This record gives sequence, C-alpha cells and structure tokens, in this order.
Amino acid sequence: MEQELISKKELLELTGISYGQLYRWKRKKLIPEEWFIRKSTFTGQETFFPREKILARIEKIKELKDERSLDELAAMFAPDPATVVMTKEEIVKRHIVSDVVLQLLNDELSDRNDVSFVQLLSLYLVDRLLLSGEISMEEGKTIWKMFESHYPKLQGKSCELIVLRKMGVATCFLAEGAVNLYIEEGAKLAVRLHVPACIEELKLKLSEG
Repeated sequence: MEQELISKKELLELTGISYGQLYRWKRKKLIPEEWFIRKSTFTGQETFFPREKILARIEKIKELKDERSLDELAAMFAPDPATVVMTKEEIVKRHIVSDVVLQLLNDELSDRNDVSFVQLLSLYLVDRLLLSGEISMEEGKTIWKMFESHYPKLQGKSCELIVLRKMGVATCFLAEGAVNLYIEEGAKLAVRLHVPACIEELKLKLSEG
C-alpha cells in the first residue's frame, strides 16, 4: 500500500515552519534526502513527503531544538548503523521489540549477548509483521534467517523485503532497488516492505531510548 504523502506547501502551513528552516534541516541531515519526493502535478514539479514520518520528525525537532544543537539532533536521528551494538538486556529494557520476538532472539542467539544493528533490524521487521498479522511465527523465523544471511550484501542500498504466499506456503526474498513484480496466478503478495523506511523507524526508536 502506497504511503500517504503531504505537499511541501501543506507541510509548511501545518507545522508553522519556514521554507528556509525546512531546507536548513535537510542540509544538516535532520530530514533524510529520500523523504523529499519530486512528483509531476498539473502545475509542474512539486515536492512531497511521507506524511506521518515528516510530521513526526518535525514535531520532534521543534521539541528538542532549544535543548540541543542541530549537529546533536542530526547524530540522534541518524546513528551510524555500523556502530550500533546492543545487549539483549538493553533490548528488553527499551522495548525495542515485543516479548514474542524476544523469545525468538533467545532461541536463535542463545550463545550471543551482543546484537548488531543488522540482527536488530531483522528482529524489528519480523516483530512489525507479526504484530500486524501479516505473517506467522514460523514465517517470521524464515524471514529472520534469510534477512540475516543476505541483507549484509545489500547494506547501504535501497531494497525491499518481499513475501509471496501460495497455497499456504510462503517464500521470502530481498529485492534490490524498486522492482516491478509479476506474480504467477494463485500466488499472493503478502508483504512488501521498503527496508530503508524501516531503518529510519528503527533509528528513531533507538534515539528515543
């Protein structure tokens, strides 16, 4: 399902910020470049944003900008994934994922206490899909293992997590870039997740801890 967009004009009116502030925050990397979406309209080219994400981000910036510098805010919103390592105890304490997925973490990583960003991201994706009812626990385990095996090859690139289901049997894979999917008759597209958007969500969740 396509995410709801908001135009730049509506965004500025709704949030009360100026054009200059918006682009200054973009330059300082408080707002990701990929959130500035250029689209053709009947008046020409216009800029749109993912509605929920940009409104939540601007609200957070306005709330914190008097307490922290823009550089501090940029670091908070965009931690370097390569440096993120959390212990199982921290994940539990900060409620990064639900108890069900924490059990999966304990089952699959019983011999390790430190969890990397990629491992955490895979757990976060599975947790999100389980909570929405889009996948079963067994499918979640399959997705978790596939993601942990293959995502490192795509790290830093735009990719999508795809889950197809036919006759109750699911197949999952990662697709690099934006791809057109042509699916055989009888198969259903169960999940299509844009991984960079999920990374932004997870980063924000980590920064709020």
